Amino acid sequence: MASMKCKRESSPSPSSSSTCQWKYDVFLNFRGEDTRNSFTDHLFFALQQKGIFTFMDEEKLERGESIASELFKAIEESQFAIIILSKNYASSSWCLDELAKIMKCREEMGLIVLPIFYNVDPTDVRKQIGTFKQAFIDH
Repeated sequence: MASMKCKRESSPSPSSSSTCQWKYDVFLNFRGEDTRNSFTDHLFFALQQKGIFTFMDEEKLERGESIASELFKAIEESQFAIIILSKNYASSSWCLDELAKIMKCREEMGLIVLPIFYNVDPTDVRKQIGTFKQAFIDH
């Protein structure tokens, strides 16, 4: 697929003649229990209203190999990834698996990653303290 093979330029411009055709503008990575029915839903609908085609997993998805491959494919086919880091984000191995894929695509394909700190101090994430410390100990 073309979107998986093209390399993003470090400073994309609307006028550039890139051959990349992304399926999604944005992939949302978030802890559903923390933000799905609040911040993430509002962000998703705001992006959609602005014409930004956004991938957000469905609440009813069950964990499984086919679901994982579909999510990973959606990450690969996205131009941007927004990571919504919330209090219980790191306690989800699912979120961390997606994050690992996002960071791999950032390194290999130039995926642009934007973090949002939702009701969590960025220092807690950076230094892995507070709820992030406990979550990493548990993993």
